[in-house]
Amino acid sequence: MTIARLLLHLFLLLTFAPLLQGVIARTKARFAGRSGAPLLQPYYDLARLWRKGFVFSRTTTWVFLAGPVTALVVPLLASLLVPFGALPAPFSFDGDLILFVYLFGLARFFTATAALDTGSSFEGMGAAREVTFACLAEPTVLFALIVLARVSGGLSLNTLLGPGLAAGWQTAGASLGLVAVCLFLVLLVENSRIPFDDPNTHLELTMIHEVMVLDHSGPAFGLILYGSAMKLMVLGAPLVRLLLPWQSGNLLLDALVFLAGMLALAVLVGVVESSMARLRLVRIPQVLVGTTLLSMFALVLVLR
Repeated sequence: MTIARLLLHLFLLLTFAPLLQGVIARTKARFAGRSGAPLLQPYYDLARLWRKGFVFSRTTTWVFLAGPVTALVVPLLASLLVPFGALPAPFSFDGDLILFVYLFGLARFFTATAALDTGSSFEGMGAAREVTFACLAEPTVLFALIVLARVSGGLSLNTLLGPGLAAGWQTAGASLGLVAVCLFLVLLVENSRIPFDDPNTHLELTMIHEVMVLDHSGPAFGLILYGSAMKLMVLGAPLVRLLLPWQSGNLLLDALVFLAGMLALAVLVGVVESSMARLRLVRIPQVLVGTTLLSMFALVLVLR
């Protein structure tokens, strides 16, 4: 059963993660009055990049390639710790939520180090911004997980996002609502989405994540794009489970409900990106501090 659960988790992640990027792009195109690219365009882009050859500068070292590899492997490992909707995670133990959070810290470290390995001050600027915003988002995630641990009475992600979550909405609905808002904002900042970042911008003074990967091309850039798509799905899974805490007991039906929730989340991200402008850089820390305060208030509500 564990092997079947593992294979199902990996199948859902590897197959459907790029589709979320296509849904976001299609939603933004519809808001702009355009037909937009096909939903499967991210798959075509990945196939095109992986057909190309590697090109490395002579000034870079093995660290330059370690960034894309880590960006792909970390979401893959993190997905094994988080439930996909009502489907429990293949691997679970007390305290796995800490490993889940810091796996992405490891990926961020290698991505920033790969950017610095190019020797470009421009990419160093992006790395500094990325790490700064991540440091400000991390307390929000930890306080949100503490709230879920308090409501569920467990310390593993399977328990935090398990069957008891539906009952938790009846006893601590206000706290869980605040946690959902905070996790959605963290999802946007961690995946470099508007209003915190713009994955399509190439304006030098406003770039954050994209500037770090400017020197990557071909298969290495494909690894980064695929890893980003998987990161969006893995970080969105707890939010979808929080908002859809029910389960039918039927494996196929629960998987379909999870995928429907992820597609709805992708549409929501597209709507947000279409309906609001990007925040000024000086405003981003203020918003992230605000999400930390909101998650702390949610913790106070469940402790009272």
